[in-house]
Amino acid sequence: MTNPEPSPFRSTAEARRAFITTQAVKVFARGGYHATPVADVAEAAGISPAYVFRLFDGKLGLFLAALEHCHERILTTVGAVADARPGEDPEAVLAAMGDAYAQLISDRDLLMLQVHALSAVDVPEIAATTRRGLERMITLLQERAGASDQAAQQFVAYGQLCHLIVATGLTDAAGDGTPAPRWARVLTDGMAHPEP
Repeated sequence: MTNPEPSPFRSTAEARRAFITTQAVKVFARGGYHATPVADVAEAAGISPAYVFRLFDGKLGLFLAALEHCHERILTTVGAVADARPGEDPEAVLAAMGDAYAQLISDRDLLMLQVHALSAVDVPEIAATTRRGLERMITLLQERAGASDQAAQQFVAYGQLCHLIVATGLTDAAGDGTPAPRWARVLTDGMAHPEP
């Protein structure tokens, strides 16, 4: 027996789901999980809230899809850097991966969705998805970049510092283009980030 042709509706639904997920990243990045209604994501996607509920398991399912999309984008990007440098010194590979990550979070939506996810870890499913993302990152760092436990910990710690620097605008702490004050330079020293 031959397999039936894939349903055109299924393809359309999968494409729609992917599009809605990318819109959800943008919308949740602005308002976070708790403050963002599904209707806002539906409006951004140009569809009805009812259609969102047909494709996702409520607001939580939609947020988790957006968060998983962010994790996948990050892992794909830094993984490609590791794969392009086989046999190199792990420290050099990790530095290149860190540069790639710094470029990624110049996309403020990607950055802020991660920040909002941390603020919503009181929701068990969001905490679990966040932990899975960290688990996958540590596995990637160690298996594909050769990072030691300490180097993997430091990579994630620097990533969180990057979040803080970019989210709060520490490179321009006064907000007027003047050099950052000394206290901000203590945190930003040696950390280069593209402008969002």
